[in-house]
Amino acid sequence: MIPERLIAPLVMGALLAVALWALAVDAPFTITLTTRAAILALAAVGLNIALGIGGLVSFGHAVFFGLGGYAMGILAHHAQSYTTLDLGPLSIAGSKSMPLIWLVAVVTSALAALLIGLLSLRTSGVYFIMITLAFGQMFYYFAISWAAYGGEDGLSIYVRNGFPGLNTLDPIQFFGLCFALLCVALVLHARLRAAPFGLALNAARQVPARVEAVGLSPMRLRLVAFVISGAITGLAGALFADLNRFVSPTMFSWQLSGELIVLIVLGGTGRLMGPVIGACLFVLLEHWLGALTEFWHIWLGVILLGIVLFARGGVVGLLTGKAGPHV
Repeated sequence: MIPERLIAPLVMGALLAVALWALAVDAPFTITLTTRAAILALAAVGLNIALGIGGLVSFGHAVFFGLGGYAMGILAHHAQSYTTLDLGPLSIAGSKSMPLIWLVAVVTSALAALLIGLLSLRTSGVYFIMITLAFGQMFYYFAISWAAYGGEDGLSIYVRNGFPGLNTLDPIQFFGLCFALLCVALVLHARLRAAPFGLALNAARQVPARVEAVGLSPMRLRLVAFVISGAITGLAGALFADLNRFVSPTMFSWQLSGELIVLIVLGGTGRLMGPVIGACLFVLLEHWLGALTEFWHIWLGVILLGIVLFARGGVVGLLTGKAGPHV
């Protein structure tokens, strides 16, 4: 068994090593795969704050992923077409600057998470799941009907956005950006989990009545966690759109929300490195098994079923010998 404290450096070191090896052997596609894994891991880290610590099973987290993606797509579209975005009395110019786009994506996703959370967190259990799913479908069909930005066909961006001092068209440099942001999100997750806020949120997940008895509001704790979760997932959506240079309504789909949950369950719900391991495993299966058969999801389902039945702690639980969520 591997000590749990060694899982993070081993996994992150392996992800970085694969990217550097691909650079050495001139395999840019492999670098793109590692970048995709890092971005999906970032989105899942965001969800893991709400799901793993707060116990909030959200089937609508693709809303924030899609909002982040469309924030990038809309700003970059207006920048490349030399037009402005008209918002009634406001007229906003486009931008190709990644830091500005990330800020817009994070703020937009956080505000959406605040509004959705205020409504959804009045319920719990299956009702919470269905309300978040309903919000996801609302945004999905709105994006389909939004003809100004491609509608069902989506929106293409010709050139990847820029970051000061870097050539983001170079796969390894763009991977470095995504990897650095993933590291920051993991540190934030670890700090939140160990902080009084994280301990109170975990307590609200297990025994909300006792949390209320000491003067804390479980609703407010969950809402803050939901907003932080949505903001991180929105950032991942902006990066994903930049990776593909394309946004489409599928970024709002319930299937994507389900995939993010699958990533967490595969790696280990509530585990710090669960989303990263789950994302890497998912991308590997998608690439290797997808080349063999278009029905590769069947084998993913078999693996997921085995983990749910025999490894409650996910892959991290198997590696460390500790079953159950560790929050």
